[in-house]
Amino acid sequence: MQGQIDYPQSLTAKYQPQTLESFIGLEKPKRILAKFASNPYAHSFLFVGPPGTGKTTMALALAKQLQAEVLHVPSQHCTVSEVEDVIRRCWYAPMTAGGFNIVLIDEADQMTDKAQLLFLSKLDATARPPQTIFIFTCNDTEKLEPRFLSRCLRVEFSSYGLAEAAAAFLANVWQQEAPDAEQPNFDRLVKTRATI
Repeated sequence: MQGQIDYPQSLTAKYQPQTLESFIGLEKPKRILAKFASNPYAHSFLFVGPPGTGKTTMALALAKQLQAEVLHVPSQHCTVSEVEDVIRRCWYAPMTAGGFNIVLIDEADQMTDKAQLLFLSKLDATARPPQTIFIFTCNDTEKLEPRFLSRCLRVEFSSYGLAEAAAAFLANVWQQEAPDAEQPNFDRLVKTRATI
């Protein structure tokens, strides 16, 4: 029998935020979701912001905090049949201790028009599955119907104002992972990256 090889964990995975409090910046989304997590209920969120600002990761952190079952639908798979299947599964009790389902639809602005229309009745009281929280992520809302938008609480994500905190975080990671190596100028790196 061969021994199992333990591959090192990527730094991205190792330092990815796991709780709402562990996010750098994003104060407004953290406040909104922390308040919601203290008294959760069936609801619909739309996380809007540029790629890489933590929308999906924060949705997963909320799910972890609520001990919710996550039903994740990537944008390429957000078709009518996939939505119907996910909604059908939400009518059953979640298998987790928290008692909620979280339906996470990534890049909702890329879902099919028919899938978007199907969500209309699922996001209001007429056909909403019980104990279900919908979280949609998108880069912008241009392709989303006004009726769809009206059924979701919009939460804005941005990297604005993160430079100082991000540089300090990167310096801390560097110190933990390579304490003997010369440390780059993270202030300059983060500011340069922010202007690209």
